[in-house]
Amino acid sequence: MNRNKIMEDLKNYVEGVLKKEDGRNLYFAYKDSLDNVTPQDAFEVFYSKLQEGYEPKEILEILDRVINVFHHSLKDYKWEKPKENSFLDILMKENKALEKKLNEIRPILFDKNIKEKKKELLSKLKELQKFDAHYLKKENILFPYLEKKNKNFEGLTLMWTLHDEARKNIAKMIEYLEKDEFDRDEFNVQIGKLFFSLLGLVHKEEYILFPAAMEVISDDEWEDMNMQSLEYGFPFIDPPRIEKKELDIREFDGMKFKTDTGELSFEQILLIFNNLPVDLSFVDENDKLRFFTKPKDRIFPRSPAAIGRDVRNCHPAKSIHVVEEIIGEFKAGRRDSATFWINFKGRLVLIQYFALRNSKGEYKGVLEVSQDVTEIKKLEGERRLLQWE
Repeated sequence: MNRNKIMEDLKNYVEGVLKKEDGRNLYFAYKDSLDNVTPQDAFEVFYSKLQEGYEPKEILEILDRVINVFHHSLKDYKWEKPKENSFLDILMKENKALEKKLNEIRPILFDKNIKEKKKELLSKLKELQKFDAHYLKKENILFPYLEKKNKNFEGLTLMWTLHDEARKNIAKMIEYLEKDEFDRDEFNVQIGKLFFSLLGLVHKEEYILFPAAMEVISDDEWEDMNMQSLEYGFPFIDPPRIEKKELDIREFDGMKFKTDTGELSFEQILLIFNNLPVDLSFVDENDKLRFFTKPKDRIFPRSPAAIGRDVRNCHPAKSIHVVEEIIGEFKAGRRDSATFWINFKGRLVLIQYFALRNSKGEYKGVLEVSQDVTEIKKLEGERRLLQWE
């Protein structure tokens, strides 16, 4: 079949679903094209709807219904599988390990005395939080590489939202089990949502994301992604053997940063930046991420893959409107800073944005500064004498 005809039919089909037209009639009207969907087609059709003005929330409401119709074609799609211990192969192994963890939970769910097994179940659900490293590697490493290959991959903001939904469902389930009361019906609803969100993501990866990625990413790029993945961890599997490549600063010997306030070598600049007790990220005047620091305990993960990425794609869909408002106000000259503070993983984090302007007052970008202020907030009185902790 003609690929342009297939894509046109797929767009019309999804448009009909969005407008709540009769599903059976839609299916038979476009059946031939629906039987020939490829992973790349799936990305293109959902991206096209975002470009037409549909909100991510609207598309997410019909996403599973549409993918279920695409399922037969996507399941039969032939694609080259990743090399052993490549970045993608590791992600696939993590998925298998997640499915194994979920299968270990299933028998408890059907136990008539489940209320007495809350403690055991709670422990297993808390362990699922480790799988967040899998989602972070996708968001901060894989997604940026794909976005640079094809504009259709900007629709990955939809999958990021699904990550957040999975995170939320795990947290809600843990919170529910930590309460004294236990209602079996409510429990069944919540645990059903949790399994659906986690396994739904696995299927979307295996049938759409991973095959599409294999068609556009080179072996060298997969290797680079592996190097960047080391700081995230490998949930539920044995860490693969990946040799870390360190930056050889000798090639920068002799380079100096010189101003009227002093002079620094390249090594000294790196040491200062990466030992500041804050996370720094610089976004240029074209809204592209150009630089970030790597302190020992970075609060929010960043990977080299994100360099050159549009700042909007560095945030989940629910935060994009805030990012756009900040940048818009900075560019218009109406604001010079924005400040937030949030509770994050049990810590109080201060997040500040500063507009950067040159001597002519021209906008040159944004500096994002994030700092863990948990201990600072506790300070009282004075400490004038040296006291090692």
